[in-house]
Amino acid sequence: MEHYLDNSATTRVCAEAAQAALDAMLENYGNPSSTYTKGREAKKLLDCSRKLVAGALGCEASELVFTSCGSESDNWALLAGAESMRRRGTHVITSLVEHDAVRKSAEELERRGFDVTYLRPDRSGAIDPEALRAALRPDTVLVSLMLVNNETGAVTDIAAVSRILKEAGSGALLHTDAVQGFMKLDFTPKSLGADLVSISGHKIHAPKGVGALYIRRGLRLRPFILGGAQEDGRRAGTEAMPQIAAFGEAARIAKAGLSENIAHMRALKESTCAGLREAIPELHVLDTAAPHILSVSLPGFRSEVLMNFLEAREIYISRSSACKKGARSHVLEAVGMEPRLIDGALRIGFSRFNTHEDAAALTDALREAHRTLAHR
Repeated sequence: MEHYLDNSATTRVCAEAAQAALDAMLENYGNPSSTYTKGREAKKLLDCSRKLVAGALGCEASELVFTSCGSESDNWALLAGAESMRRRGTHVITSLVEHDAVRKSAEELERRGFDVTYLRPDRSGAIDPEALRAALRPDTVLVSLMLVNNETGAVTDIAAVSRILKEAGSGALLHTDAVQGFMKLDFTPKSLGADLVSISGHKIHAPKGVGALYIRRGLRLRPFILGGAQEDGRRAGTEAMPQIAAFGEAARIAKAGLSENIAHMRALKESTCAGLREAIPELHVLDTAAPHILSVSLPGFRSEVLMNFLEAREIYISRSSACKKGARSHVLEAVGMEPRLIDGALRIGFSRFNTHEDAAALTDALREAHRTLAHR
């Protein structure tokens, strides 16, 4: 029996989202920019899907632009956001534990002449808002900090970051990569005080290949992709209607069960953590606030060996972000974790579809791995 516990990498598409995508491909397949009946039907579906995702995020539909993924949303927010503010300054603040989509965008900004400050995290991977206060300068034009760290589950208080910006009288734009926070925490762009928010479909049981960027009303960014007038002229390219329709349906379902889903995932995380600690006393656990990400380490063991052991039993977890493709985690290095702990690190990601049977299977398998592999 399969036990999939790597939902921070991607999620299984829910049946309702899959059906929405199929309907968009086989029935409502017109181009939403076409003016005849099939096009108007597709445009209606596009508008409906946008309202569903915007409703789940807690913003106006006009503030949401569909993208191909969270990485595109991050790239667009940083590169266009910083350039839109260049006349006011060239200082950008981010952190050492961001997703590579933000890190590499920040590096690109440095190549374009911007000065980037990288804040250090605490031991969990969260950023202390007071560190931002100390780093602020009169020429700071953009702040980009992740809401939920994709490797550790640490939650950064973005609302506190926003308050500090306002208290300091800073006009800097505030962006947050909320890909791991969307439908895992109860927030809205307004409650965070964010100008730009990145989200992604495949983390909430929609297909891969669709994301969105929240752009606060009144803020104009240069298009990241040039061409046609799609997305109100903000992102060119024919909209990926099957993915967008699925994203809307997945967001609707996730929003309807948000409180229950959060409680379910948190209970699974807590019981799994307790079970693993009892089974393996020397287990190292990162204590983080996100309900769905559990970061642990078995000192003296290699992550790859443990993952292979689990895979042979149809249990699937990861060592860090899937985007790293086996490279050592820059996040765990930044939080100051010892190399022996990094080498044995595992990331467990829960979703609403996981059960206590999944957690028990993982605990039993890691107990067995700890007992048998230690003697090899």
